[in-house]
Amino acid sequence: MGDVVSTHLDEPKRHYVAEKTVKVLEEFKKSYEQQYNVALFNKIRYEVEGSGGPQSQLLIRKPSKEAKTIFSGNLFQYLEENKKWRNRFFLIPDNYSAVCYETKVHYERGLHPKAVISCAGYKVLTSVDQYLELLNTCLPGLKVKPGSTPFIKYASQFPIILWHPYGRHHYFCVLTEKEQHKWVAVFQDCVRYSNDGLPEESKVETPAFTDAVRLYRQARDQYGTWEMLCGNQVQILSNLVMEDLQPELRNMISPRLKGKVQERQRAWIQISDAVYRLVQDQIKNQYDIIVRRCEDGSTNMESAFRTDMDQIITSKEHVTNKIKAFVLPKAEVCVRNHVQPYISSILEALMIPTSQGFAEVRDLFFKEVIEMNKNVVNEGGKEKLGEYMEKLSQLAYHPVKMQGCYEKMDNLHLEGLQQRFDVSSTAVFKQRAQILMKEQMDNAVFTFEQLLHQDLGNASSKEEICKAIQRIQDRVLKKYDYDSSTVRKKFFREALLQIIIPFLLKKLSPTCKSELPKFQEFIFEDFAKCILVENVFEEVVLMSVMKDINSAVKEAAVQRRHNLYRDSIVINSDPSLQLLGEGVPIDWNTEFSEQAEPVIQDKRKRMKQVVSTIIQDDLPLALESCIDVPAHEGIQEEPDKEVGEMDSDLNACPKSPDSVNEIRGMLTKVVTLETKVPTDHVDSSLSNGSIVQEVKEEATKEVKVEAMPPANADAMVSSHCPENKDAHSQDSPAVQGEAFNSVHVSAPASEVWPKSKDAHGQEDSPNVQAEKLSPVHFPIPSLESSQSHSTESKGASGKEDSADFQSKESVHVFAQSWNGSSLLPPEIGEVGTRKVSDVVINQKEIVSEVTDSASEDISTTTDNQECSVPPAEENGMANVQPSEHEIISSASETAESS
Repeated sequence: MGDVVSTHLDEPKRHYVAEKTVKVLEEFKKSYEQQYNVALFNKIRYEVEGSGGPQSQLLIRKPSKEAKTIFSGNLFQYLEENKKWRNRFFLIPDNYSAVCYETKVHYERGLHPKAVISCAGYKVLTSVDQYLELLNTCLPGLKVKPGSTPFIKYASQFPIILWHPYGRHHYFCVLTEKEQHKWVAVFQDCVRYSNDGLPEESKVETPAFTDAVRLYRQARDQYGTWEMLCGNQVQILSNLVMEDLQPELRNMISPRLKGKVQERQRAWIQISDAVYRLVQDQIKNQYDIIVRRCEDGSTNMESAFRTDMDQIITSKEHVTNKIKAFVLPKAEVCVRNHVQPYISSILEALMIPTSQGFAEVRDLFFKEVIEMNKNVVNEGGKEKLGEYMEKLSQLAYHPVKMQGCYEKMDNLHLEGLQQRFDVSSTAVFKQRAQILMKEQMDNAVFTFEQLLHQDLGNASSKEEICKAIQRIQDRVLKKYDYDSSTVRKKFFREALLQIIIPFLLKKLSPTCKSELPKFQEFIFEDFAKCILVENVFEEVVLMSVMKDINSAVKEAAVQRRHNLYRDSIVINSDPSLQLLGEGVPIDWNTEFSEQAEPVIQDKRKRMKQVVSTIIQDDLPLALESCIDVPAHEGIQEEPDKEVGEMDSDLNACPKSPDSVNEIRGMLTKVVTLETKVPTDHVDSSLSNGSIVQEVKEEATKEVKVEAMPPANADAMVSSHCPENKDAHSQDSPAVQGEAFNSVHVSAPASEVWPKSKDAHGQEDSPNVQAEKLSPVHFPIPSLESSQSHSTESKGASGKEDSADFQSKESVHVFAQSWNGSSLLPPEIGEVGTRKVSDVVINQKEIVSEVTDSASEDISTTTDNQECSVPPAEENGMANVQPSEHEIISSASETAESS
């Protein structure tokens, strides 16, 4: 790139570029200083006289001092330096410039960006054919056929190209069509608001600048709308210079370019970008000097204007009447013959897409509020209101959701009218209408926020909040309809003037401009700085057509076409509502969100940071590269999950256990089967044909059987088998006997259970037997049948135990085997907190212990129930006396029944 630029843009050509820039600035400076004084006088007159225009019904949000992020994500970008594609992290701040970082980590560390792209004057393209078509306009003599292989091999079939007539072109790629739509909407948003770069708050500098640029172009017989009137003042002046400079440089340099057609086009793009940057650097310094000089003298001029205000107005009216008598008859004839027949057609072409876009804005606001109302009622009332209102407050800045409203303006076409009225492009009107849509959406949302926040003090329940939201929504929509009508009617008048006035000036200038200097003698010399004959001439031309334009718009409003209100319908603004907009901005997350919500948000942020850190240059880009920023910092592309859903997701996802008990629980497979057993008898047949063997059980004081390794079995049994107690003291034997309902089984069939057999009586194979030895639940008769023969269960305090200990109808069977060794369940470690004793049969040994002596009297017994546990024989442990409970069951039949 450097070789091409240095070769064809040598020192003489750079000097030529600097001379042309200075020449344009000198002419612009003279016009700007004159228009600056006129704009200053008009501002003072406006302050004195005021305006009688309709007031806005909706509140207008004040610009926030806190920086916001509109969008962020990863893109593949083509680098001209090494001709390679690289994955880059892009951030779109609230000034709508595209900031490029090498990775998201560099952005989070606060490092400087690699590039900042100002999107003013760019066009967003999504196909190579569109790009080649525009590329052919750079060098008219060299054209590439559509469908030809481009000089850049794109990384995917979803390209995004930013094209500029003078500046550098930018090439991006994404992996999915969905992402392409997202980024196209984002970049179009950047282009839209970068083109509208002149601040409307500046009542002097902005009108002075636009009038100076318009008069400069009219002096060169360039009337009509100018598509490159976009960006800030420096960019617009650079475009003004390049408009004349680029054709001259092209004629000098293009014959010297060598290579294929695409190589020469690529070389010319690089040269043009280098010249454009040189012009911008030179204009930036010179323009600041011009503005500073005008501002220094504005104080004295303002005091003089305020002192002689009445004389200046009288003198201007006198000159206006003289020029009107000369120009108005000619202007009226031109309007009657060339303009009036087409006003209604132009107005209709403007009204249809514009009204459709504003109606789409209304529908989008309605749907979002209804959805928020449903979620608040169904999920959490005020606790969830803050989260949803925070999202709603950013709706106007959401490029993807607002894209459907903006796309309605794509239907604006002025076929036949563009050539007649010298309208180079309709992009100016499209972008202006889209900006107004965004402003109206933001005003409606802001008004809804203020009214709802005021009304929430009287609403406590979900039903009251729902009614308040519906009532405020209807109120805001009525205000939106009125403001929408007012804004659209103003837009239609301005658009008609932008189309018709340049046409009339071009028609009348040849016969009227030469006669204007003679009217200068009617202006006092002291007032000559704020009364210019050229400006008065344009005002007279505007008067000649303004009546017809107002009549056409008024007629459309009277007929209620496209929901326009009549001018006679005036709704006074609510003073109390205007006071609400003067308060401190509402922080919905702080006031109404749940206390646990910040923790969830922190987890969500941390998860997203991890994902963005993994996606580096040497790794493939994820299919969804668009990364939504948090709600406080910008607009999220997709709606977040609710807090309840987030909690369930966090519980469902694998996470690091916090204790040994949780590790044991993760390694444990529990199968629970509940069976209701009659208290008087047990059915001997099951549904699968198995026979339930009788289980006899006697209530004992407390039996604790545990599975332990041979080395420390005694110690573990003694430490994990406390006496069962109620809330006050040790329970009676009856209570402890009734507590035995949970049996934990984990033992191989070869050691504990009889070998299983099939239906023919043949012994099953080892694999089949292993499959049948699964964690099983086998029914044990409830102790309810024996309660009539037993003593009432009471603790030492004399209080009767709860029904949970007197009736048990479900038995939990717990099986666990890990690497050939037994694993104690988590409940064993909870010493002194549970009343349910477990009988655990291990794979290799069965350890049983009777906590109290066998000779102690048993307070309660059960009829026809016995439970026995086989003693441990082969583990070399001390003999343990068998308990008075016996368990008689068949392993194979139980496995089949489970």
